[in-house]
Formats: sequence, C-alpha cells, structure tokens
Amino acid sequence: MSGNRAVWSSDEGDLRKANQNAARVKSLPPQQQTAYLHRVSGGRGGKVVSVVKNLILSEEDLKALAKILKQECGAGGTVKDGVIEIQGERRQRMAEILTRLGYKVKIAGG
Repeated sequence: MSGNRAVWSSDEGDLRKANQNAARVKSLPPQQQTAYLHRVSGGRGGKVVSVVKNLILSEEDLKALAKILKQECGAGGTVKDGVIEIQGERRQRMAEILTRLGYKVKIAGG
C-alpha cells in the first residue's frame, strides 16, 4: 500500500465544530432562576465543596458568575458540567451574593 491516504474535506470546514456551537445555551435573567446550593464531599478526600446547580446560563455567563463567587468568598473553585463548585463550606455566603445578584436561592442538604 502506498503512503497516500484519501482525505475528505468540504467547503464548510469542520462540521463537528458547528454542531458544538448549536448546543449553546441562552442565559435566562437572574430573576427567572432559582439557584440550588449543595454541600458535596464525596470523592474529594473528605474535603467539602459548595455547589451551585440548576442555573440556565451560557458557558461564558457561568464562568463569569463563578469568578464573582470565588472573589467574594475568597476561595478557589471551578465550573464542571454546568455546575459551579466553590471550595469549602460557603453556602451561606454564596446565598447572600446570589440573592444580591437577583437569583432566588434554595440551600439543600445539611
């Protein structure tokens, strides 16, 4: 067999990337959303993280909100699978911040 391989291309470029952009979520205003705050420690060597779930936000808006929460809580954190994780037990402080931003807040778990 020769070293030449057939390569397929199209005028539209890589269509897989176009499908990823189609899956983007449009953000709802804070007044129309309820943020659920959970405390999670499983799989983290006993360390606790506070988690914000059930927000309908674009990836950019989710990252921006995570940045605000991290700064105001003075803690590290990340965004994973549409969920904001902030290190430590900070649900009460996060509830204050989210309420100030216009979100309805429910604190779940013990």
